[in-house]
Amino acid sequence: MANTADAAASPAPPDALGVEAALARGDELVPTLRRALQEGDAELIRRFRGGCAAAELVLERARLMDAVVGRLWQGTVGEREGEGCGCALLAVGGYGRGELYPGSDIDVLVLVAPERREAATERLEAFIAGLWDLGLDVGHSVRTVEECMAAAVDDVTVATNLMESRLLAGSRTLYDTAREESTARGIWPSRAFFAAKLAEQQARHAKYHNTAYNLEPNIKSSPGGLRDIQMIGWVAKRHFGAENLHELVDASFLTEAEYQTLYAGQCLLGDIRFGLHVIAGRREDRLLFDHQIALAELFGYTDDDRTLAVEQLMQRYFRTAMEVSRLNEMLLQHFEEAILYAEADAAPQPINKRFQARRGFLEVTHPKVFSRYPFALLELFLVLEQNPQLKGVRATTIRLVRQHRTLIDERFRRDLRCRSLFMEILRQPQGLTHTLRRMHRYGVLGRYIPAFGRIVGRMQHDLFHAYTVDSHTLFVVRNLRRMSLPEHRHELPLAHDIMVRVPKPELLHLAGLFHDIAKGRGGDHSELGAADAHAFCLQHGLGAYDARLVAWLVRHHLELSITAQRKDLSDPAVITEFARLVGDQTHLDYLYLLTVADIRATNPALWNSWREALLNELYALARRAIRRGLSNPIDKQELIEDAQRDARQLLEAQGALDSAAIDAVWGRLPEDYFLRHRGEEIAWHTAAIAHTDAETLPLVLTAPQSGGDGTRVFLYAADSPHLFARCVSALDGLGLDIHDARIITTSAGYTLDSYLVLERSGPPAHDPRRSEEVRTVLGQAAAERGPPPAPPARKVPRQLQHFQMETQILFTDDPQNGRTVMEVITADRPGLLARVGYAFSHCGIRVKNAKVATMGERAEDVFFITDEQGEPLRRAEHFDCIREALRESLDEEQRAG
Repeated sequence: MANTADAAASPAPPDALGVEAALARGDELVPTLRRALQEGDAELIRRFRGGCAAAELVLERARLMDAVVGRLWQGTVGEREGEGCGCALLAVGGYGRGELYPGSDIDVLVLVAPERREAATERLEAFIAGLWDLGLDVGHSVRTVEECMAAAVDDVTVATNLMESRLLAGSRTLYDTAREESTARGIWPSRAFFAAKLAEQQARHAKYHNTAYNLEPNIKSSPGGLRDIQMIGWVAKRHFGAENLHELVDASFLTEAEYQTLYAGQCLLGDIRFGLHVIAGRREDRLLFDHQIALAELFGYTDDDRTLAVEQLMQRYFRTAMEVSRLNEMLLQHFEEAILYAEADAAPQPINKRFQARRGFLEVTHPKVFSRYPFALLELFLVLEQNPQLKGVRATTIRLVRQHRTLIDERFRRDLRCRSLFMEILRQPQGLTHTLRRMHRYGVLGRYIPAFGRIVGRMQHDLFHAYTVDSHTLFVVRNLRRMSLPEHRHELPLAHDIMVRVPKPELLHLAGLFHDIAKGRGGDHSELGAADAHAFCLQHGLGAYDARLVAWLVRHHLELSITAQRKDLSDPAVITEFARLVGDQTHLDYLYLLTVADIRATNPALWNSWREALLNELYALARRAIRRGLSNPIDKQELIEDAQRDARQLLEAQGALDSAAIDAVWGRLPEDYFLRHRGEEIAWHTAAIAHTDAETLPLVLTAPQSGGDGTRVFLYAADSPHLFARCVSALDGLGLDIHDARIITTSAGYTLDSYLVLERSGPPAHDPRRSEEVRTVLGQAAAERGPPPAPPARKVPRQLQHFQMETQILFTDDPQNGRTVMEVITADRPGLLARVGYAFSHCGIRVKNAKVATMGERAEDVFFITDEQGEPLRRAEHFDCIREALRESLDEEQRAG
């Protein structure tokens, strides 16, 4: 509902567009109107680029469209005014509100008198065809008044369109009849209308995970978007008869300051939407990566030392969306009380001296509660947690909270009552997630923890972090709480079992709140955040040990995931080093839980069974190292014996092999094999190898990953120089993403290669038909000799195209294990591992192990490699060859993409 929608009701005279003069020269109607529309649109876009606000331009484009559409109606249907045609042309939707963006649909409704319908059909068809010929995206319907009423009864959207429709041409009698009928019949009375629209908004928000903070938000439909403002306007119009948002100020539903905030948000969102349509050259309401940088440039943002221009734009958008969401929630709460609960018992039920419940909603007992008792700004949220029967907070109290936020200052933060209340909020057994989100929406959390206030709306322009820092932080706390609930144990059994035994969950919640709180300041955010967390804990009465534990978790919150995903967990030295960092079981438990919650809150696509298996494996290994004592590190031979014992027990239980047959197979395998595989895998491989003759090689096995959606692929074959390159190329050609690779070569010239693969799309690779395909193709690749063909060029996905980065290649010597560690950091793209394998083949490199990690648009892959003789790389030509081959292949492909 535009504040000046009435301005669009008076179309510009057609001759202002030069149409009548052109028609007088004999020009055809539709081409003339199309040219006038194109010229008018070009002028509007020119003015927008010159700084004119979209709020003005969308009204002018609606007037422009009125003139063009009205003249087309006159030339096809007949009279533009009067009753002669027996039809009425109505603008509906955004066009009905008098708001048209450059790429907006043109939604029209034609009302036709039943007795004139047949006679008007041909002319109406010519009119609709003319709209399409003008190059417009048209949404149209032709109905009698009776049909329109029937459709409105069935569909609240039709009722909404009729409610904000405008007459463009034709019979005013028909138009007035439709408006009067919709009122007289009581179609969608305000209670039903509000309930339907509220459900509609809730469903729309759920599509966007109930957060405005997505990487590529929808300016129109995401929470905090233009649709949330329109929602307020629809309800205000239906229930209060308000013609514009400012009338809600007169009705005491909005303060003048709140109206100005809402209007400013509408203007910014409108500017962004207009800019998106201009840049895309069509209707585009998604703030895609494709357009974010161009939009920031269009609006005059520039990079500074700490923040990219695009990040400044997005932070402004996200903060605006949050303000719109806050006002939307408050106003809808107002409406809910005024519409749905108007007749409910209004007698208050006391809760304490400062709060009471009315109609199931929490409210203050007096308007001056917060000014007299500032600590009640936190107490309110504790009361909500302790009274789960409450449905929410009354709108008047929400407004009071917003008005008194400035009381949360240094004096407030030093108040022992406030500090105690905040810790009590964190310690409550239920409601913490909703409470912290509500504190955030009302602006209290960012005031109480100023460092949190600085990360509100902060985003990182990448594909790894799907949410702004503040939204991600609250998702971490939500994930931690979810781990403790028995009904969610099936999601993360190990995490749940650990969570229910940690002594102080509130320490985890604090670590979650502070783990990313220093992002954007410059410097190491983990170190800076740890200092903030330590000071906060001491100020809030935690003991020295607890404060150090929270700070340690913040400082090291990335260590477990880095170790699991980028280091060789079969190396006892890696496990010993990590166990010494952790120090004891308590630190390990807390760190594991925080890590799982953090990864799952970073990006919904990031968490998978492979990452879960890696973290669980490292947790188990570190736990074992801690139990035996850090002064008594795990011995390699002991690990080998344990793996063999577990495998032998499984094989004997199956009755598949006797001890002699088992020993015969194991005698041909190197020690590394037993270090890199669990007993279950060793038993699986051993049983197959024992029943396979050398003449029938290669042997390929597939099986589902335990407890996950990945597939384990095992290859036993005669070794050859280019085997790794051929295998990864074959798997890539099958549409499989490789997440782990272990390459073991025996002294007798055989290789035992294990891959963990996930499907890019389609059924899992362990589906019977798919498994057979994988075994056939990989077996053929292993049986071949010579290097593989160069990987084919692949189309880079849309999102990845907007993140250019130079490939980094780092080498580290690993003398203890007789190999070289190579780390490749580059832009992710389809077929990446196949290209790396091809470069290794070209340079005569053997791969012993690989750890593959994708962080959004960024791939960070680690390879443990040797030369063709199985020795660490020593010669400069080896290093130069790999660097040149990879950079040429990867960076040129990226530039071409």
